[in-house]
Amino acid sequence: MNFMYFYEFPIGKVGIAEENGAISHVFFDDTTNKPPENTEVKETPLIKLAASQIQEYFDGKRTDFDLPLTYNGTTFQTAAWEALRAIPYGELRSYKDQATAIGNVKACRAVGMANNRNPISIIIPCHRVVGHNGKLVGYGGGLSTKEYLLNLESKQKEM
Repeated sequence: MNFMYFYEFPIGKVGIAEENGAISHVFFDDTTNKPPENTEVKETPLIKLAASQIQEYFDGKRTDFDLPLTYNGTTFQTAAWEALRAIPYGELRSYKDQATAIGNVKACRAVGMANNRNPISIIIPCHRVVGHNGKLVGYGGGLSTKEYLLNLESKQKEM
């Protein structure tokens, strides 16, 4: 059974979904990111824990997440998402850096497409990837949300 529940965070309404005992989606309510099909709206203990950890992140008390995750994607997408998880809190990488990290320096655009399909925003931190010139480009929650998350991490890291 799949479950999801919505919470209000400083960036707006965010949905968190659980599938078979693991977090499967964190999505922004006002974007094209959609929850999985056949999902019941219900706050489970795991979803509540995920929401609590995300709130701790926004409160500056958490820099890493400790949750079971599940995601389905191609081998390439999965590698790209794992590379995202390796980007330390408060640090930035370019798409080229991420492509290099997965062993395919020429796959910058493919990495961008994989990041676009990241099902677990915030927890899998695709917001930490920027253009080669440091410019903010592409984010499922919108560039203002990406900027908010990066500023939050930058401020916390300075403390």
